[in-house]
Amino acid sequence: MKTLHIDVAVIGSGSAGLSAFRAAKTAGASVVLIEGGAYGTTCARVGCMPSKLLIAAAEAAHAARSTAPFGVHVDGTVRIDGREVMARVKGERDRFVGFVVESTESIPAEERLLGYAQFIDDNVLQVGDHTRVHAKRIVIATGSSPYVPAMYRALGDRAIVNDDVFAWDDLPRKVAVVGAGVIGLELGQALAWLGVDVTMLGARGRVGPLSDPEIKAYAQNVFKDVFHFEPHAQVEAATREGDSVHLRYRDSAGVVREDTFDYVLVTAGRRPNMDKLALHNTSIEVDARGVPVFDPLTLQAGKHPVFIAGDANDVLPLLHEAADEGRAAGENAARYPEVKALVRRAPISVGFSDPGIAMVGARHADLPEGSFATGAVNFEDQGRSRVMWRNRGLMHVYVDRATRRFVGAEWIGPDAEHIAHLLAWALQMGLTVDAMLAMPFYHPVVEEGLRSALRDAVAQLAAA
Repeated sequence: MKTLHIDVAVIGSGSAGLSAFRAAKTAGASVVLIEGGAYGTTCARVGCMPSKLLIAAAEAAHAARSTAPFGVHVDGTVRIDGREVMARVKGERDRFVGFVVESTESIPAEERLLGYAQFIDDNVLQVGDHTRVHAKRIVIATGSSPYVPAMYRALGDRAIVNDDVFAWDDLPRKVAVVGAGVIGLELGQALAWLGVDVTMLGARGRVGPLSDPEIKAYAQNVFKDVFHFEPHAQVEAATREGDSVHLRYRDSAGVVREDTFDYVLVTAGRRPNMDKLALHNTSIEVDARGVPVFDPLTLQAGKHPVFIAGDANDVLPLLHEAADEGRAAGENAARYPEVKALVRRAPISVGFSDPGIAMVGARHADLPEGSFATGAVNFEDQGRSRVMWRNRGLMHVYVDRATRRFVGAEWIGPDAEHIAHLLAWALQMGLTVDAMLAMPFYHPVVEEGLRSALRDAVAQLAAA
């Protein structure tokens, strides 16, 4: 048994863990990076990148089918080779993972440990069966895993999560997607455009992260044109029948329906990975999920020299947030007890569907009633959007009545990922709606739709 004495131990080598390791090293601490699984981040292996590869294939198929409105007619049918689709997805995914692995393995071997870490007490970790680490401070960056309710776990390999999709060698014939969050919507639309028969079973009317009732209702209608979408479904039974799954569910109207699928893709959220850490051996207080109770600003667990970063803390499970949190956690761990609060960037969230879904700043549901004016634009008649035949979308921007500052937006529409960045920058700079309208808007671009929404907000402020 090897014994190691170190300033900072970082558990997990994902986006947050790598950022924490580098920050602690830069601050002058001695650091060890501990990984229980394979190197390579969630984003590269089973998240951002492979999903966008599948989406890119789906968009190519959809575009090939959608040329007739331009007077361009493709002879014959669009043929989708599922094996070729998945071969490219996996090949390019492996390329991205390779870059991450290469970067991680460039860290000196003496600063890396392979094996699952368990707490022996507040400051001692057992790594695998080979090393005991005495750490003055610890960063937990163990990421998260998809949550699968018990009903679906009984289905064996016919119940899958998004990770499993990217292991397919070919595309299936028919899939039920349970959960209408961002992951479910992105993969559901991509599979449908690639020729898979998709049924989306949502709950409580959810459509991605949207909270604005009008935007949510519009988005529901958009996705109902792509696949069979039941936003208020209740699954009553799921049974395995050979290599198929039989589902019985109540649809949005309360009618009982039954159908059989090749797979059930469960996108019911993710849970922090804490179960292997043996936190019960410590004096760290944990919540009902087994996650250490921590300060969301400093990321510190109580008064312990332990910091929680990235998906493991389940605050904002996004790559750029994980990197920021990892950096803050690493710096705080290295400089403990001098601990600083994390300065977060403007909130931004994007769903890579088509049309895209985006949210910036405060959610509609969290804004005090009467405190804001809403500016709207419908992209159906927006110039550039109509030129491109991508004219579906509805946007709401929210402006504080007292200060005239832009405070948030929710929408579904073309080029949402790009417009979201403009709005996030405006929010972080504290711009008023007047200052935003003083900025240049080129013609003809989709961003002119944003200008229309801002002008409408100004009109609503004047009418108050």
